[in-house]
Amino acid sequence: MLAFRTRLLAVGSVALSIGLGTLPAVAQEFINVLTGGTSGVYYPLGVALSEIYGKGIESARTQVQATKASVENLNLLQKGRGEIAFTLGDSLKLAWEGNAEAGFPTKLDKLRGIAAIYPNYIQIVAAKDSGIEKLGDLKGKSLSVGAPKSGTEINARAILAAAGMSYEDLGRVEYLPFAESVELIKNRQLDATLQSAGLGVASIRDLATSVPINVVAVPADTVGKVGEPYLATTIPAGTYEGQAGDVETAAIGNFLVTHEGVSEETAYQMTKLLFEHLDQLVAAHAAAKAIDPAKALDGMPIPLHPGAERYYREKGLLK
Repeated sequence: MLAFRTRLLAVGSVALSIGLGTLPAVAQEFINVLTGGTSGVYYPLGVALSEIYGKGIESARTQVQATKASVENLNLLQKGRGEIAFTLGDSLKLAWEGNAEAGFPTKLDKLRGIAAIYPNYIQIVAAKDSGIEKLGDLKGKSLSVGAPKSGTEINARAILAAAGMSYEDLGRVEYLPFAESVELIKNRQLDATLQSAGLGVASIRDLATSVPINVVAVPADTVGKVGEPYLATTIPAGTYEGQAGDVETAAIGNFLVTHEGVSEETAYQMTKLLFEHLDQLVAAHAAAKAIDPAKALDGMPIPLHPGAERYYREKGLLK
């Protein structure tokens, strides 16, 4: 009798373990946030977003990936190797069109919009002892324009062309990330750097506290020659140490983008949590102060993701 009971308990135990094994598991949501270099604005905002999504989206596991920013991010999204990414508006437009010269051999048709966020400012900064005070002074000088075919480099080509210049007019062109460009200027191995980023970007703040600088103006008439999506604006006085007055320049919008393979619910939550935690984003970087749901659809050059569209309809921002 005892042996029979033992066998019965063993059978029951196996049946119980099999039964438990068939209980549905909660699927883990993986969200890879594609940003930019660690000394730019995309990266700290991406870190903040990953924390927001990790806590706010059920079963989400998040990761932040430092990249060469816009162009690389968009190509990674097209391949499904990220769930949300930061990008410049002109890069996004060129990606949707499939502009090979800009780094998009074919149309990136899987991209879907989440939100317009804050503007990037074209910030051309030179060591004061380089003698560079205006755009024309860059002729014959060394300039870092960001990684090849990056969003920043696309901006650099556009601004120089509008000013009647090309890379051939420069003494030397360097294709370097923000932080490396700054280090070369500090070491007197580079005259100037063009950085497309939010105001108060860490790399330029670091440079301005290390050596005297000139913030070089991009005049409004030059910006007008580039045309949309570039807009004339100013870098306010005091943005960087030693910057005594406002400086004219160009601004271009940044966007958060996903791809069609991300579920509607996840894209909805990513959009919703973005706007519900703006205070956390502002704490990560002051550029986030410009993020406004009322402007989230401004200039969006690609179709919205259905999840983002659902959020904007709920809020009455989309009819």
